[in-house]
Amino acid sequence: MPGRLIVQRPSPTTVSFTVSNASPRSSSPAKILFGIQILLRALLFCCVILGLTARLRYLVLLQGENLAQWQAIWSSPFGAHLCSVVDRYNPWAMAVVSVLVIYGVFKRGYTEESLLVIRGFGIQTSTSSSTYLSSAATRFIPTTQIQDIVIHEAFKGFEVRFYLAVIVESEPDVLVVFPVGPTFSWCCTRANDAGV
Repeated sequence: MPGRLIVQRPSPTTVSFTVSNASPRSSSPAKILFGIQILLRALLFCCVILGLTARLRYLVLLQGENLAQWQAIWSSPFGAHLCSVVDRYNPWAMAVVSVLVIYGVFKRGYTEESLLVIRGFGIQTSTSSSTYLSSAATRFIPTTQIQDIVIHEAFKGFEVRFYLAVIVESEPDVLVVFPVGPTFSWCCTRANDAGV
C-alpha cells in the first residue's frame, strides 16, 4: 500500500511530517474492521495461552497452590476435550507454532516514519517498530551537527526513487529520513512554504 503523508503544525516554528502505509480508519466500516482485527488477535492469543497451559498442565498441577481449582478446570468437559486435543501433538511442534502465532499476533502490519523539524533547534526522526511490544526508534539531531540536508536519487530496478538524507557531522554514513513516495516533493514544498 502506498504511503500517505500527514502534515501537522503544532507551533509556528515546528512542522511534523508523518508518512504511514497504514490503511486510513476514517470510515465506519474501516473502524469496525479494525476492531474485529483486534478482537481476533486477542482471541488467537488467548487460545495459544490456553493450549500451552493445557499442554503443561502437569507442571501447573505440581507447582500450583490452588490444586483443586486446576483439577476442576481440566476435568470439566471443555478442559478434558482441550487436553485430549493438545496431547495428540508433539510438544516441540506446539512450542514452535505457538511462538510463530504469538509473533504474528503482536506484529505491526504497517510502518510509520516521522520527521519533526524545529527551527533553530534541529530535527527529530522516528520510525515505528515492527511489533506492538517495542517502542519507536527516535533520534534527535541538533542544528549544530547538521552539515547538509539533501535529496538523493536511487534506482530500484528500472524505477528512480527519491529519498531525503541528512549529512551529520562526524558520521561516515548519511541518515536517510524516510523512503520517499509520490508525496515527497509535496512534503518538501510544504516545509519550504512553512518557512522551516
